Amino acid sequence: MGTTPTPSNLHLESSLRSEIIKVTRSVSSQAQWRSYTAVLLINDFLAISLAFWLAYEVRFELPLGIFYHNLRINQALYQGLVIFLIPTWLLIFYLLGLYDRQKLLGGTQEYSRVFNGSTIGILLVIAAGFLEPDLVFSRGWLLLAWIFAFLFTAIGRFTLRRVVYALRKRGYFLTPAVIIGANNEGISLAEQLMMWKTSGFHILGFIDKKLPMGTSLINNLPVLGKVEELDEIVQRYKVEEIILASSAISSRDKMLEIFQRYGVSGNVNVHMSSGLYEIITTGLTVKEFAYVPLVGVNKVRLNGFDQLFKFILDYAITIPALILLLPLLGGIALAVKIDSPGPVIYRRRVMGINGRQFDAYKFRTMYMNGDEILKDHPELQAELARNFKLKNDPRLTRVGKLIRKWSLDELPQFINVLKREMSLVGPRIITPEEVERYTKWDMNLMTVRPGITGLWQVSGRSDVTYEERVRLDMYYIRNWSIWLDLQLLFRTVPAVIKKRGAY
Repeated sequence: MGTTPTPSNLHLESSLRSEIIKVTRSVSSQAQWRSYTAVLLINDFLAISLAFWLAYEVRFELPLGIFYHNLRINQALYQGLVIFLIPTWLLIFYLLGLYDRQKLLGGTQEYSRVFNGSTIGILLVIAAGFLEPDLVFSRGWLLLAWIFAFLFTAIGRFTLRRVVYALRKRGYFLTPAVIIGANNEGISLAEQLMMWKTSGFHILGFIDKKLPMGTSLINNLPVLGKVEELDEIVQRYKVEEIILASSAISSRDKMLEIFQRYGVSGNVNVHMSSGLYEIITTGLTVKEFAYVPLVGVNKVRLNGFDQLFKFILDYAITIPALILLLPLLGGIALAVKIDSPGPVIYRRRVMGINGRQFDAYKFRTMYMNGDEILKDHPELQAELARNFKLKNDPRLTRVGKLIRKWSLDELPQFINVLKREMSLVGPRIITPEEVERYTKWDMNLMTVRPGITGLWQVSGRSDVTYEERVRLDMYYIRNWSIWLDLQLLFRTVPAVIKKRGAY
């Protein structure tokens, strides 16, 4: 069933073997994950223990005026509760998948599960208090324990995650994977998985029935063989993850054969894409009609509580920020007015949610005769048409150059956030003329509000190519969560200070 080896194929096989040896090192993947799970368990045990102890100290030992202190403290009660609650908490974390390899290190969902686990633990204590009238404890202690348990556990896991990400750059905690299908969807999957080094996948190459073995595709990923050779490829390269681009498999029987062969395997995991990955980023839902599961496309990316959480985050930060930054805004406005003639605020017509256009506010950074200035620079006109940005823009004023470097020109967009035209975090704002550059992605771009900051901001801003900007926008839309927004806000300040790509 194999292919006759050629010198190029033998060289390819030798290179891949040495790469896998480097990735797996001398420690097996299973042993690495067992060690990491043990460390996670120790982290959670210490974090929860510290949370209950600190909650007790703050509630009963510190003279804080917010608590009522004329209480008889049954110290034995709290000690007994803690002895019972710590293993209970760890059991809840286990049931929520917080020690499951498949649910770790894949994104901010881990922190969401920690929050849910801590909340369930506290609710169990509250329920026990209702069921047993003699079980009386301080509500302040309970509230503090809940907050501290979430914070300490999340901080510990955040630190451990950074350690694992660093180790992944050195070849540890990586899983050898292949993608079945080298069509547009398969290539899109490979691009995103390789773009994010923290994914944990070590993509070895593609399996495709049409392309010959050794064919080099995106990022020099080779075709390893045909679907009929899958068993041999899995054994040869110690593959642990099979990613199936379902749109690339024309035969339903072949797809079922792959799942029957590897779907229940203890050593290999099979993942199947929707078949619309390279087009749909708003998310898919599976709903049963007369016991028949049907896949539907979400018309908008955020709804229900997602919208509520994003609304609260936007206003909770924007309103205080505007109040605190008011003197700075006034100073910048005055500097813009003195530096060159023209309005202080520049209104840029851009695309909003559901295709509605609006004016995005910015401090003016260019001379009013910018078009005339560019007439003498045809090479800059071509660069602007290609990237919608100029690295060395002669149209910029002196103040404009300065405030662009520090991204201060975008501060008026807080007003757009208050008007619900923009969000603090989201895709990059684009003009109506840019929509066609998104081609098949444009239907997804209009499903969320554009943001003042986002993945493009923390990934290099204008130094990122236009194609990469599009991919970053699509990744954000596809993978949105309130935790991702918080993470990007946290990363924005260092990105602005470094001024990378700011021009």
